[in-house]
Amino acid sequence: MTHNFLVAPDFAPERFASWHMLNTALQKRSGVQLHLLTPASAAEHAAILSEGLAEVVYANPFDATHMVRTLGYIPFARPKQRYDEMVIACSTGSQAQSVEDLRPGCRIALTDNKDIRLIGLRLLEPADIGEADVEWVLVDSYQAAARMAIKGEVDAAFFLADAFASLSRMTRSQIRPLVESAIHDISHVLLAHPGIGTSLPAISSALLQLHADEAGRSVLEALGMSEGFEPFSQEDAEFMIDLMDTLLD
Repeated sequence: MTHNFLVAPDFAPERFASWHMLNTALQKRSGVQLHLLTPASAAEHAAILSEGLAEVVYANPFDATHMVRTLGYIPFARPKQRYDEMVIACSTGSQAQSVEDLRPGCRIALTDNKDIRLIGLRLLEPADIGEADVEWVLVDSYQAAARMAIKGEVDAAFFLADAFASLSRMTRSQIRPLVESAIHDISHVLLAHPGIGTSLPAISSALLQLHADEAGRSVLEALGMSEGFEPFSQEDAEFMIDLMDTLLD
């Protein structure tokens, strides 16, 4: 039996081949057949989930909240020391030097990533800017958000911190971070469909042991997750979900 392995569509484009490397490594080490799904958009990702077509999911924390609490997905791992921090940045030509310099009515570019939007709204609080005070400009990628900021088409842009760091040196030389979060408890997680059955222990063991040999470490390095993965329990998930709820309030 083959299980679908769905990856949230917010990783840097250069990591695409690395996810295929991980999928291949997990199949070889677990003996479980996995079919990698890498949707091009949040809408496509949501459609796959709604149709129940994914048995293993690398989910962002916002989606994980719904999947664990409503759909009964089982949390089992997360990247070690890889938290979902985010950056608000503007063009180097902007007069803004800090987030407090942004004003109600500002235009902000962002991808369809609900957890980054949620954290970003908290970072905007020192400027007395709420969700209704922003003209949101939805874009397909962090690269597109950066281009809009550089051209002055928006006042600022939201980035996943890892995505910001992966932008080209030329791009980063033209945008200036205004603020970066430092929450340290919110991250992408690995979840399994409750109907996955006996395949889960083998998949989990293979994932958690990747760091133990050179070939596995090579895969992790390619993913940008050199520390590997660590166990993530139901209790851990509930703690993270409670934190997400606090951010929503």
